[in-house]
Formats: sequence, structure tokens, C-alpha cells
Amino acid sequence: MQLCYDMSYFCGLSIEEVKTLTGMDDHLFNHSLAALRFSHLANAVSRLHGKVAQAMWSKYQGICPIIYITNAQNWTYWADKQLYKKLEEGDNFWWDDRKQYLKKRSFDIVADQTGRLFSPDIFTIVWSRRFAGYKRADLIARDKKRFTDLLNNKKYPVQIIWAGKPYPMDYPAINDFNYLVQLSKEYHQVAVLIGYELSLSKRLKQAADCWLNNPRVPREASGTSGMTAAMNGALNFSTNDGWIPEFIKHGINGFLIGKSDYSNMTVPEQDEYDLNSLYDVLQNQILPLFYEQKENWRQIVKNGMNDVRVQFDSGRMVTEYYQKLYI
Repeated sequence: MQLCYDMSYFCGLSIEEVKTLTGMDDHLFNHSLAALRFSHLANAVSRLHGKVAQAMWSKYQGICPIIYITNAQNWTYWADKQLYKKLEEGDNFWWDDRKQYLKKRSFDIVADQTGRLFSPDIFTIVWSRRFAGYKRADLIARDKKRFTDLLNNKKYPVQIIWAGKPYPMDYPAINDFNYLVQLSKEYHQVAVLIGYELSLSKRLKQAADCWLNNPRVPREASGTSGMTAAMNGALNFSTNDGWIPEFIKHGINGFLIGKSDYSNMTVPEQDEYDLNSLYDVLQNQILPLFYEQKENWRQIVKNGMNDVRVQFDSGRMVTEYYQKLYI
């Protein structure tokens, strides 16, 4: 609080006046608590985030109510309109052909950046977003034997792409990124791309058969990359965190990793549980579905495309901000 005062953060108010206004008695200034005490209403960015935020701040007096308005993405910008057109027409042949084309076009970027030649016929997993420790980019690769067996499986071949950026000073996330770059040199079916601008993000979602999202529950406030992945014909495979509890119906429009209650687990136990669940669902449900039950696979992906279009379009979100928060 003294540092904030010395830097004129309080606009001329004394420290004692700040303590009186904010109800903070010690020497630390809690920005979030000040905001929650000065606000009429606040919102979380998913239903689960709302529950977590309410529990986090419930021990403090004088805070405003916390509601939730789940994040969304702009369908008009992100969605592949040809995929949706073929979905609406029920033209499965051309739907498959369009997805194959999108994958092939995206793999040109993989080849340009890494020299790896990926096949559009092979099941492709993409993990692509900001690198942060709780997002566990390396989770699928933590068990080296299982990872190697997965990539050596001739019956159900797999390709994996990682991409994204860590914050400049986030050294654990930078280490994760560097580890995956080194790992990619050991396997010809693995690629790590540099950068994560809008155009690359869209291409990677079009490249994905499976959009992998495995943050440590309940650390992800919302997360929206899976929304735009679904808009481009990718299956969401995720831990039950952020916006996912409002979307995925396991085996119907996506697949879940693990369970939603980890209250009795340590962090290593939670990571181990999720790793086991990830491999169990991937190897015993998702891969056989993709390679042996194409009709069912396609229908699950289409269900995801339909379910995400209205519920998680930015028009719904903006309407809720107006109706629930600003009025």
C-alpha cells in the first residue's frame, strides 16, 4: 500500500483514507477486493468460474454479488461456412472432403515451419493456446512409454501439433515450450509451431480432428479455443473446466477427461488421474471411433458444431452482458 501511495496511485488520498474506503486494515492493497467492494455487480466468465469466484470471495465482507456470463466466440469470423453448409445439406461425402481439404491446407504451414509432412488421413491432435503451467501442455507426453506407444500404434496412427506462446517472463511455461520442441525432434509425427496469431489459430483448428484441452481443474476461468475448434469440425477432448461443463455431453458432442471434483487430491495425484483418464478415453473410445465407426464419429463432431453455434456465439454473450449486467 505504501508503494502505491508513493506512486500517486490513490490520487491524493492518504493511506488512512484508503484503508477506511476499502476496508483493508493491513499494509497490502488488494486490487480485486477494492473493485468488488466499489462495484454494484461483477461477473465471472463461466458458470464454474462463478462458483469458484463466489467461494473465493465469500469470506470478505461488503463485496458485490458475482454472477456469471460465459464467454463466447464470433461464429461469423471463425466458422468454416462450407462445413456448416454441407452439415445442413446432410452431404456427408462433401463434408468429409471439405474437412480433408482443410487439414491438407493447414499441414502446408506445418511443413513450412518444421519440415514435417503430415497426412490428412491420420488422426490429428492439436494442443494450441497460451502456454501456462496450469494448462499442462505436456500432460500427454509425461509418460514417455505411453506416449511412444501411442505414436507407434500402426492400427490407430496419430499426429500431434503443439503451438502457442508463453508470457515473456513465465519461465516454467517457457521451459514447457522448449521441452516440447526438443521432444518433437524424437518423433516424426510431432510438430511444434512458432507463433499464434489469428490466421494460424484458425488454420490449426481446421487441422484438428481432436482439440485437446487439459487444464488443471478448476484453474481455467473460461477458455474459448475449443469453441472455435468446434466451429471448424474438430472434436473437443477436455477436462471438465471453464466453459466445458456447459457444453460437453460425453460421447455425444465431445469427450471428457477425468472428473469434476478433485477436492481430496493433491496436485500430483490430480495430474496422474487426468493422465490415466486421457489415455483411457483416447485409446479406448476416441481412436476406435475415428478409424472404425466413421458415421458415429462424424455425427459427434457435427453435434459439437451445432451445439456451439448458438449457445457460444458472441451475440448471445453480448445480449447477456446487456440484460444481466449493464441494465
